[in-house]
Amino acid sequence: MKLLAIDTSNRPLSVAVLEDTQILATTTTNVGRNHSSTLLPVIEQAMAQAKLAPADLDRIVVAAGPGSYTGLRIGVTTAKTLAFTLDKALVGVSSLAVLAGNIVTEGQLVAPLFDARRDNIFAGLYRIKNQRPVAVIADQHISVTEWGQRLASYDEPITFVGADVDQYADALQQSLAKQFVRAAPQLDLPQAVVLGLMGRTLTPVSEIHNFVPNYLRLTQAERDWQAKHPEKEHAPYVEKI
Repeated sequence: MKLLAIDTSNRPLSVAVLEDTQILATTTTNVGRNHSSTLLPVIEQAMAQAKLAPADLDRIVVAAGPGSYTGLRIGVTTAKTLAFTLDKALVGVSSLAVLAGNIVTEGQLVAPLFDARRDNIFAGLYRIKNQRPVAVIADQHISVTEWGQRLASYDEPITFVGADVDQYADALQQSLAKQFVRAAPQLDLPQAVVLGLMGRTLTPVSEIHNFVPNYLRLTQAERDWQAKHPEKEHAPYVEKI
């Protein structure tokens, strides 16, 4: 199976081309450039390095959130467009699970997180089984204080991974003390290779057009609209994209 993996869910941009478990090409950057202008050239370069044409691909795998609204829209829209126009399978994978997948210690509890501003984070809890992250607590948007208190009930070390961990380390250590373990900094960036390896065995989405990012929270505009229209029944906003 030949696949293209795309992760633009946060500041880093990561693209990989794989054939089964063999890495053909991969690029990861974290320089804060505009994903909308850099993603397609990076994909083109990776495909050229892998010596593959778009038609050679069997599936497209994309990091589906949570994360940056803009980053998610860029990555998911690109993946959907490629999958539809090329008539290829499309697979979405949790952006937090991809980050947790950087840890391969069997049995380890891993807590990947992204900053969600105002002392809130996107976070999930995973356990590594057979070198893959398995969800223990589902991905969610939560205050860092509440997250630390919730994890304190686990009587074992928890490895925190992500570029935003240091921002919240003090608050988490107040709740977790010695349970708090900081992953090595080289593991903090999501890797499209990990995304691709996870996505190659997952079931593709059934309807490409209906696939939407997992934002886990409303945009400010949507929150403002809700506040002004409390009488309205609110359907999932992301389906309007």
